[in-house]
Amino acid sequence: MSDWLEATITRQRPQALAALTRYFRDIDIAEDAFAEACLKALKVWTDIGAPRDPLAWLLATARNAGLDALRKSQRHHAILARHCAEFQPMTEAPPDPDELRDDVLRLLFICCHPELERRDQIAIALRIVAGLSVAEIARGFLIKPKAMEQRITRAKKKIASGTVAFETPSPQERGARLGEVSLMVYLMFNEGWSASGGETQIKLTVCEEAIRLARLLANLFPAMGEQAALLSLLLFQHSRRDARMDADGQLVPLEDQNRSRWDLSQIAEATALLQKAQRINHRGVYIIQAAIAAVHARAPSAEETDWSLIAAHYAALYALQPSPVLRLNLIAAEARIEGPAYALAALEPLADDLSQYRWFHAMRGRLLQDTGNHPAAIKAFEAALSLNPTAPERAAVQGKIALSKKELPDV
Repeated sequence: MSDWLEATITRQRPQALAALTRYFRDIDIAEDAFAEACLKALKVWTDIGAPRDPLAWLLATARNAGLDALRKSQRHHAILARHCAEFQPMTEAPPDPDELRDDVLRLLFICCHPELERRDQIAIALRIVAGLSVAEIARGFLIKPKAMEQRITRAKKKIASGTVAFETPSPQERGARLGEVSLMVYLMFNEGWSASGGETQIKLTVCEEAIRLARLLANLFPAMGEQAALLSLLLFQHSRRDARMDADGQLVPLEDQNRSRWDLSQIAEATALLQKAQRINHRGVYIIQAAIAAVHARAPSAEETDWSLIAAHYAALYALQPSPVLRLNLIAAEARIEGPAYALAALEPLADDLSQYRWFHAMRGRLLQDTGNHPAAIKAFEAALSLNPTAPERAAVQGKIALSKKELPDV
């Protein structure tokens, strides 16, 4: 598939799939119908180019494909009978923007229904709303793809059984599910910002969709500090997108980034949102993470970064939400203050919990390099390479290995 075609389809996917789920009230049918439309687009758009309104084309094609599938399937006879007026062939007319505007957010709230276990909510939201593959989601949660597939299948069956309503949740229900929905938007952005695998490091369309959803949440709940803090965090992170990769597509570490390429307008908006959350006196994980990002954004250079303040923020974050990954981040900040030897000792208790987390091995390799233990550094970097890094990450790690090999004594 050509890059432009893949990018166009990826950009339309969240709204198209959300609208199709509303039409059919069945996630499997919506996914199958969208897949059929994509296959047809692959042929038609390659020959004549993308239509003026790709979303309208995909919706019309997918809805008609889904209707054909329903008509051919005896088990959906009852659905057709109930919705015979609704399920009429759709022409390629522009979709109603007001109708589509909140479809993705609505689907996200459905995925976060309290009848679903939280881990199943996360799995199905990332699969259906964010469009991540089962393997990508599994890598993000450090479990095997088969186990993640089972979670997603379980959640789909629960929704299909009718236990989970497809209607728009009431304001009270939205409020009750807000924490889970915010978490899904956060995880969605994280996957776009630092992909769990594949050739692409940053999936801008996924990041932008997460920011769009975060804005919708902030507008729906203007008095909620959590929503202002979440949007602030995503904007702080996204402001660095143009400086994060070099002209050759290689990763540029934060300390080496050209800060003049950071998006000052997004930093200003993020700062205002963080101040709003602070005025509301909000306490939570997003406001602390946004505060950490703000420290980086305010620093004129890497050398002038206030690592003591960042370490203090991570300590507060870890106290709120203790996890091996947050402990790893705290140690990374402390390493800037206490040195690599201290950090290496602090990492040891995390070795078992994070054995399948490539960032653990990559960080350990850098610390070992800093202490001059290049043979051990090479082993750590090789462990990171074995855990399916993205192509840019692989190139960066291979570069680190090459540097350590140069330091090895000649045999």
